[in-house]
Amino acid sequence: MGYEKEMFIVIYDKAKYHYNGDFPEDLPIEQAYVHTGMFLGWIIENNLFSKEFEEKFRDDINKFKLRQMTGTQIYMKWGGVFADDMLNDEGNQFAMYYFNNDNDWKYLYDYRDVFIDAGETLYHVQDTWENYFELKEEVDYSYLNWKNNI
Repeated sequence: MGYEKEMFIVIYDKAKYHYNGDFPEDLPIEQAYVHTGMFLGWIIENNLFSKEFEEKFRDDINKFKLRQMTGTQIYMKWGGVFADDMLNDEGNQFAMYYFNNDNDWKYLYDYRDVFIDAGETLYHVQDTWENYFELKEEVDYSYLNWKNNI
């Protein structure tokens, strides 16, 4: 008699949660992908992705590292779903703590601190390398703080 482990995937975020929600009518739908796409870029930058993700997106990972494709563009190509099967063990541990903790979305607090001015939403942030690098500094700091406390 065999034992079957039930598999399930943890969904951290979906772009459709945003563009089907409280999304500004004056923005293109692509803006719903930016905040998670930038985090995916940071994951790629730090090699915290899964083997499966690497096998499917090796060329895109290389393009990201060469600054020829943004994390947002890869996230869009992946279908706008950010899930645990995209990350390795350490990536998932950090994402559970930082990106999508049920009670405390630390990433969004940092994202807002870096980018959001009065009257704007997280959806107004443009998908630029300049913005990515500005956010990257904040995520790097949070990651190091997390690593030092685990």
